[in-house]
Amino acid sequence: MRESPKRADAAKAMAEKLGGRMQLYYTLGEYDFVALSEAANDEVALQVALQIGSQGNARTTTLKAWTVEEATKVIAKVQ
Repeated sequence: MRESPKRADAAKAMAEKLGGRMQLYYTLGEYDFVALSEAANDEVALQVALQIGSQGNARTTTLKAWTVEEATKVIAKVQ
């Protein structure tokens, strides 16, 4: 627990090294923290999640999100 802030900083630095960006928030409830991250593509996002999980002190659950503008383009294609 006491090393958690250092691990959070290391995760953010690793995401940045891979060309991504990460914001971490400590939370109450089912999850201890939430990370909002952006990556150049899904492969980089997967690599970040796998590297974090491989350290053995965190389990990840991912959720992909689209902006309203991005979703609107997809929705327009639905027939």
